[in-house]
Amino acid sequence: MPALIAALLFSLVVAPAGAKEPGAGKIAVLLEIKGPIGPATSDYIRRGLEKARKRGAQVVILRMDTPGGLDTSMREIIQDMLTSPLPVIVYVAPGGARAASAGTYILYASNVAAMAPGTNLGAATPVRIGGAPPPAPDKESGEDKGRNENGEKGEDSGKTESKPAPHPTMTDKVLNDAVAYIRSLAQMRGRNAEWAEKAVTEAASLAAEEALKAGVIDLVAGDLKELLEKVDGRKVTVLNQETELHTAGAAIVAIEPDWRTKLLAVITNPNLAYILLLIGVYGLIFEFTNPGFVAPGVIGAISLFLGLFALHLLPVNIAGAGLMLLGLAFMVAEAFVPAFGALGIGGVVAFVIGSVMLLDTDIPGYGVSWQVIAAIGGTTSAFFAVVLVMAVKARRRPVVSGTEELIGSYGHVADWADRKGRVRVGGELWQASAAHTLEPGARVRIAAIDGLALTVLPADEKNEEEDHG
Repeated sequence: MPALIAALLFSLVVAPAGAKEPGAGKIAVLLEIKGPIGPATSDYIRRGLEKARKRGAQVVILRMDTPGGLDTSMREIIQDMLTSPLPVIVYVAPGGARAASAGTYILYASNVAAMAPGTNLGAATPVRIGGAPPPAPDKESGEDKGRNENGEKGEDSGKTESKPAPHPTMTDKVLNDAVAYIRSLAQMRGRNAEWAEKAVTEAASLAAEEALKAGVIDLVAGDLKELLEKVDGRKVTVLNQETELHTAGAAIVAIEPDWRTKLLAVITNPNLAYILLLIGVYGLIFEFTNPGFVAPGVIGAISLFLGLFALHLLPVNIAGAGLMLLGLAFMVAEAFVPAFGALGIGGVVAFVIGSVMLLDTDIPGYGVSWQVIAAIGGTTSAFFAVVLVMAVKARRRPVVSGTEELIGSYGHVADWADRKGRVRVGGELWQASAAHTLEPGARVRIAAIDGLALTVLPADEKNEEEDHG
């Protein structure tokens, strides 16, 4: 009897305490891409996937709303997704979001591709090559060009000239590489490869429902809860092994960008990287021309290294960077070479042109703002204009130091004999000579100086050079 009572108590108290609801203990990690894709984004996804693995997550959800981004960052994200031991669900959400350009590639690389109602994807043509699709082939080429309106062959039919195939340009190479890349992702995940190619070559786009019908995505879900319910039980391939997803009722844990990712996002902003580079250069220039201040040199060195690190992660145009350095060199040389503004003006022009060309991309959010370029270019121009005006004024100003300052000044004769004597100038006695005999105490003006001897004139008399001037 006591054993029966104990068993009953165990079933009523202990067993319910250890029971778990369906989905309890399962984790789905949520990462988010919002805005242009860049170095900070790829760093965040890599670290997020690693954190999800350490937490023992069943699946990673990558919620995305992006206009596109840098090709290098996009490929890094896709490589991390393909090598991750966790299945990755890419979810274009919320309503009104898009997965354009680089986002389309990432969507194709996912284990499960999902979209929310009211979203779209596509327009995956590489922006850097201009975005324009190649011209469609002429349907009237060849023999058809020799037919008249009735479909009869004309005199020139059959005499079509065979033109040699054009040599592939860099645009063709980049476009073909992008097509091959997205087709390989589509074939690996069993998605519509033909439409993927159109997204690259013709900048095609699809809404969520159309994408589902075309076999571009796997499902449409209104929110994260519905998404987890719909993918529950689905089989996906992760690292060449088939895995069944168990996501119904899983807890969603969001991983936010940490301080490292936020710092990287700040310094890789093209405008800030550009400003940091200039602060570094100007700080070092000031330190070298005014040794001992220390602070400008320290701030300049730190800013310069941060700016160079950011530009290293961004698609920099070598010609633009070279023009910027040339412009800075000209502007610095203006301070040491009397070029009367030629070097300074040329330096400003080269610097502004180089700034416009600095980043080799047309992706929104990854270019130096023309307002920033105009502000810095205008400030630099104004600075050198002030320096030029001050230099011109300095050349016109009379000499105020050395023996040359004596020319044109006045003195009094201390003693005189015949045409030579001594003159008191500024409390000093000087040997002097003149064309006429002078009386002691007479006021004279210094006309020239030869070594330590002065040539003087009576104060009211002018020399011949002044008469002609």
